This record gives sequence, structure tokens and C-alpha cells, in this order.
Amino acid sequence: MSAVHCSPFIGTWYPAEAVELDRLLEERFRISCCRLGPFLLRDGLGFVVPHAGPEYSGAVAASVYRSLRLQRPERLVLLAFPHHGDLRGVAVPDVRAISTPLGSVTIDGFLSTRFPRVAEALVCDHSFEIQLPFLQKAAPGVRLCPLYVGYMNDGERRALEALLAAEWRPGTVLIASSDFTHYGRSFGYVPFPSDSRVADRLRGLDFECMEAAGSLDASLFLKTLAATGATVCGSAPISLMLGALRLICPEGVFQATLDYQTSGELTGDFRHSVSYAALGYYRSSSFELGFDDRAALLASAEETLDRFRETGRREPVEARGSDALQSRRGVFVSLHRGDQLLGCMGHCPGREPLAEAVPDLALSAALEDPRFSPGDALASPFEVEISVLTPLRRIVHPEDFQVGRHGGFLKLPPWSGLLLPQVAPHHSWTATDFLRALAEKCGLAPEAYQDPAARLYVFEAQVFSRAKP
Repeated sequence: MSAVHCSPFIGTWYPAEAVELDRLLEERFRISCCRLGPFLLRDGLGFVVPHAGPEYSGAVAASVYRSLRLQRPERLVLLAFPHHGDLRGVAVPDVRAISTPLGSVTIDGFLSTRFPRVAEALVCDHSFEIQLPFLQKAAPGVRLCPLYVGYMNDGERRALEALLAAEWRPGTVLIASSDFTHYGRSFGYVPFPSDSRVADRLRGLDFECMEAAGSLDASLFLKTLAATGATVCGSAPISLMLGALRLICPEGVFQATLDYQTSGELTGDFRHSVSYAALGYYRSSSFELGFDDRAALLASAEETLDRFRETGRREPVEARGSDALQSRRGVFVSLHRGDQLLGCMGHCPGREPLAEAVPDLALSAALEDPRFSPGDALASPFEVEISVLTPLRRIVHPEDFQVGRHGGFLKLPPWSGLLLPQVAPHHSWTATDFLRALAEKCGLAPEAYQDPAARLYVFEAQVFSRAKP
């Protein structure tokens, strides 16, 4: 085993001087905070992080490392890969430590008995080593085990997923290192011309692949890459992590897009562009709001509707709470009188911060729901109910829908529709009843959710009111 490996990316991919490198990383963290705001989801189980030089993908990568700085994991498994593609299966680099300008990073061998070792010189790659300075800033002292991931067939991947999941314990975080679409003649990938629409087309392509990753179905993710031809270099680490997370948390994991950017946006030249995505994977509990924030949202909805009744003017009262209320989330506001629904409006995914969205939607529920006469809800006492949604997760098999736990979103262009999870228990529906009703809400035949062209998504919701805070 080598004693200390000196990273060859020093002075090329990032500055060789510690002060200059530290300044660059702090600037990336600052830019990330400016781009996304201070709010960070907690308790991530895994992440996808890009691996270009810090001047390019560093701000996007920083969204992950800001989360790790908050989370303070005990162990971190970093799934990387050699770009030259000569590795099969998974191997641990045979090295004790790696040196960067910020000092040496000790490589922990807590998985070394489960995977073969490989000489660092044979696999040395920026997909792993470019992450080290970020880790030194965000999670100093974390027990770090890098795994280089090479070619795997489906059976090999499933066996390795099970092995990795069996080694997981609380306090462990998985990171898959990958950039997304590599576009341009130098990459041999020009599926559409480099014209005024290239940025939108790249975004559409990347988000198609990201949606597939959000299913946590490694097979769907890899099939999507094959169907689109998308040049996602870290497909092997991502697919391995997705399968492991599915086993680690069988009750369900939801993917959040933390940040996204392309090098074409940074340089102004889309003829040669690499896409950078930061993705986080969380249990539904990570998306829940605290009591004070829930109370603030309810108060903002009630005060907004009271003001409208008094003045006849639409003047939303913005909710005042923690930074969590500045997150953009799917949310619905319902008005009830006893068991009677008086109006319900919402949007998914989130278009504006929760603090602004909820009072706006309260007005829309009272005045714009086409099923009810405008303003009827305000004629006598009513109750406000708010449903804050997790991100959507695509499912391939309708039997994966869990009645009473999941809400559903169905898309069969040009039709789409959504039903909240509390609808099924209210009507004593089975899962099949719910999915048929969802299809009918879209204006489709009840069996349309089974159409091969249809896409079905599930989500969970935190539902609260004054009666059930």
C-alpha cells in the first residue's frame, strides 16, 4: 500500500497554493448561497455531485458540500470512476492518504475487506480527487472511503448494491461523482444544433435523465440514458448508489434538485458544454416543516382571506418564519367547512417561496376554483388546510403506489392531473380506485394510468390545519 499519494490535479485543475485554493472554495460556497439562499435540507442519505474544476462546477458542487457541512456525517462513501474505463466492478484505491494543498486526506478502509484493492496509479481520476478539497472544507475528519466503480452487468450491479446497503449504518452518506451531458463535437455528441435553443434543449435532456434518477430505479435510469444517448459520464456510480439507497430505505426516498448549471452558461459558448447537477436524496421527513413554520403559513392564509373579506382587495400577507419558508415546494391550500370542500388550489412543482405561495393560493382557492362559486367559501366560518409536498418520484409499476401514503400525479400529454394523498382515505378508496380517479381527473379513461405512454409519479405530503397542526 502506498503511503501518501500526491494528487496530480494540484496546480492544474485548482490552485497549488493553500491560501488561493481556500479563497476559491469559499467563493464557490458564497456563490452557492447567493444562487440558492441559506436554507438547506437536512439528513441527506446520498448525493450526486459534479467533478469539473472548481471554477466551473464548483458553485453547483458547493450546494452538496454546504449540506454536508451542516449534516456532519461520520462516514462518507465516495463513488467515483476512472474516465479511461478500464475497470470492471468496484475497487478500493490502495493508498493510505492523498495530499492536496490543504493537507493530507486519510483514506479509511472501512469497506476494504468487502471490495478488492487496486493501485491508485491505475485508477487515479479527477472524478474522485477533485472532491477532496471540498471535503476538507466541509467535512474535515470524516471517515472517507472512495470506491472506484467500473463496468457492471445488471446481475453484478444488483449484488454490489446489496453489499453496499448491507454495510450502511446511520451517519453514513453516499456520494456519486458525475457530470451530466457532455455536448459538442469534441465529445462526439451533437444531437441538436448549437443554435439559440441549445440551452433549453440541454436542460430538457438533463432533466429527463435527472427525473429517471429520481425514480431510484437504476434500470430506468440506464434505459433513459441509452434511449437519449445522453453522455452522463458517472452513470455507473449513480446507478449503483440508486440501487443501494432503494435497499437502505425501502419505505421511500425522494430526490431534490439542489442546483443545476452548464459550462456553456458560464463561458457563453454552447458549442462545447458540460452540464453540472447537484442532486440530494432524502426521506420524506427531511421535507417536513416545524411547528412554528406551519403556524406561520396558516396565519398568513387566514389573515389574507380576512383582509379580502374586509376590503375586497387581493393583498396577500406573506408568511414570516424560518428560511424553510423561502424554499420552493409543491403546495396546495384547501378550504373546508366540516367535511365539505369549499375550494382547493395549488401547484407542483413549486413556483415561488412557500411564504408567498400559500397566501396567493388561499385567495385562489376561495375565488378561482371552477367547481365552486367565487367567494362562497368566505360567506361563513371555514377551516384552512395546507398540504406541503415532497418532490415527485416517478414509478414504473402502479403497484408501487401506496394508498393513504402517496399522492399521485399522472401525465399523458397533453393531459395531466394530481390528487393529494388524503383523498383516498376520505373516500375509502383502494389503490386501484385512486389511480382510476386520478386518470378521470385528467379527463382520461379510468385505465389510462396503465397506458405505456403515461408517466405516473408519487409524492408524500405534510398536511396540517388548526384542528390538526
